[in-house]
Amino acid sequence: MDVNCCEEEFLILDIVKSVAGELGLPEKSVENTVKLLDDGNTVPFIARYRKEMTGELDETQIRRIEEQVGYYRNLEQRKEEVIRLIDEQGKLTEEIKEQINKALKLSEVEDIYRPFRPKRKTRGSVARGRGLEPLAGYLLSFPAEGSPDIEAAKYLTEEVPTVEDALQGAMDIIAEDTADDPKVRGWVRDYTRKNGYLVTRAKDPDQDSVYRMYYDFKEPVVKVPSHRVLAINRGEREEFLHVSIDVEFEPVISWLNENYVKEGAVTTDLVKKALADAYKRLIAPAVERDLRGELTEMAHEQAINVFSKNLRNLLLQPPVRGKIVLGVDPAYRTGCKWAVVDQTGKLLEVGIVYPTPPQERIEEAEQEFTRVIKQYEIDVIAIGNGTASRETEQFVAGLIQKLNKTGLNLAYVIVSEAGASVYSASKLAVKEFPDLDVSQRSAVSIARRLQDPLAELVKIEPKSIGVGQYQHDIPAKQLNESLAKVVESAVNYVGVDLNTASAPLLSYVSGINATVAENIVHYREKNGAFRNRNQLTDVPRLGPKAFEQCAGFLRINDGDSLLDSTPIHPESYELTYQLLDLLGVGLDEVGTDALRSKLSGLDVEKTAENLGAGVPTLRDIIEALLRPGRDPREDLPQPVFRTDVFSIEDIKPGMQLKGVVRNVVDFGAFVDIGVENDGLVHISELSEKYVKNPLDVVAVGDVVTVKVLSVDAEKGRIALSMKGILQDV
Repeated sequence: MDVNCCEEEFLILDIVKSVAGELGLPEKSVENTVKLLDDGNTVPFIARYRKEMTGELDETQIRRIEEQVGYYRNLEQRKEEVIRLIDEQGKLTEEIKEQINKALKLSEVEDIYRPFRPKRKTRGSVARGRGLEPLAGYLLSFPAEGSPDIEAAKYLTEEVPTVEDALQGAMDIIAEDTADDPKVRGWVRDYTRKNGYLVTRAKDPDQDSVYRMYYDFKEPVVKVPSHRVLAINRGEREEFLHVSIDVEFEPVISWLNENYVKEGAVTTDLVKKALADAYKRLIAPAVERDLRGELTEMAHEQAINVFSKNLRNLLLQPPVRGKIVLGVDPAYRTGCKWAVVDQTGKLLEVGIVYPTPPQERIEEAEQEFTRVIKQYEIDVIAIGNGTASRETEQFVAGLIQKLNKTGLNLAYVIVSEAGASVYSASKLAVKEFPDLDVSQRSAVSIARRLQDPLAELVKIEPKSIGVGQYQHDIPAKQLNESLAKVVESAVNYVGVDLNTASAPLLSYVSGINATVAENIVHYREKNGAFRNRNQLTDVPRLGPKAFEQCAGFLRINDGDSLLDSTPIHPESYELTYQLLDLLGVGLDEVGTDALRSKLSGLDVEKTAENLGAGVPTLRDIIEALLRPGRDPREDLPQPVFRTDVFSIEDIKPGMQLKGVVRNVVDFGAFVDIGVENDGLVHISELSEKYVKNPLDVVAVGDVVTVKVLSVDAEKGRIALSMKGILQDV
């Protein structure tokens, strides 16, 4: 039997047990999930098509398992490395090895390794080099009689000319050894974490900045919210703030003395002095760095969590189907670029008008838009919310008022254009529209964002979509990895039309990388539309494993089989036919009231037993047959269509308005109520009940009713409230 193999299996079982306990999940579910992940299955695939194995864990639970298992594997790898490094120094003992193996956190392993870590030149190492380690041992022996000075005199050399130098060197060794003691470091870190304060002061109190509220600020370490940590870090980085963690040091010194000093000895005072030096010079600064790092890491995690949830909600905004859209990219001097796209997103015409300052050629712009609106039978105008959006909105609203009086039924929508400029200048945009300039491509993107937000937004680097907080302060690699998972999750949740999807959209489908996505598009261009899912096996570099992972998420409408337009996986087609045979119906009856009636009255568990199928899989098949072609985004509230416009001067305290949540942050939510600036619903105004996290109450894209609390027209600030208002469901 392979011993290493057995050790690996035992290690996996230990990790599974730990992860299951931490996440409150059944061990078998965690074990099977780990096996599926190790076999190369993607999270969306496991969550959707391996429910029997996982016990119906959702994507969030599976990703948490993936993260925790990764952490523990890295921990075990680091343990092995540290044991090897200490052993190479000839200092590894069974006790140290046991301490390392029992460690549950990476920080514990690093604390144990600290005394053995190669050090640069320090006061302690210099003293050791001068032969003063035995003198340090003498001080720590706490003799009841004798004289430290007489003992120190034995160590005088050319490098240690005085008794004071010898004793100081010995105390430096004690201070360094104390600072490297894992027990000391751990206790002081915990004490400071619980009792310390994050303190900020201005470097120059007379210099004004956005960080003025932190010029004289103090808050317990355990209570500092994530967004404040990031703001303080930025203020420190930009050299407006001096930041520290302050804590009463007397209790720390008392603890050190109680645990490491013997009272009444002739060396007691010298050791106490060494311990105080250890804390103030070595331990306190290191613990401060550790805790600042902890706070920053937690703040990064929270910021990524907020960004991820906002991004998912933005990506899953409901599509506006069947509308011919006029997209407008507002601007001042260079004019408003516009683009017309048909119901499928195909570009029909582009142009430019100048209704905004400084030109203000309003009559000319009205004539051009009127021609375009009538020629293409425009249903809705999508206006980007960037520079000059306010003036453009006023122009469009005025034109709509005139045209609707003639019998038209026009409306406009404000569309977030975050990242549109990034897309417009990208290689993909150039490839899509080589004959358009950057702002014209942006107008196309704005129009398409209204029609299908997901399909358009996947073309943009996720971090460029402005729905986060302090995303520029987060490590790029960590942010990009997290957001890529969000996009992957959203794309697979909705499903992708195999015959219309772009390569960027296809690249987020389970099992498909960028190269295979391009190959699918090339195959489609060469051979025409896919007629069935099995044709995917003819696509270069799309092998059996990739087919298994992606097939269920790719839809073919009007193909050879209706099942190819559903989320039913090809591996379950035979089971689906057996179910239909059992019910006495054919595929042509899918979607009819007759089949719905039979499926609704079905005993799923009994039927699954009869068919030898898993209950979750059969349940999903039934759901797909009940609502074939369903887009899960259709159940969400549609965007707010407007025909009139407000200015901030029109907004008065006490007014109730309908708006759209544009961004959710730790301290509240920003809501578009139809004026230039989004209003803020502070976390304290989101609900009558206590709100710990704004995301528990609102999400990006929610249509909410708000009450105006106050308006500061000069600063463009609007305070809103949702308290006591019955929200539409």
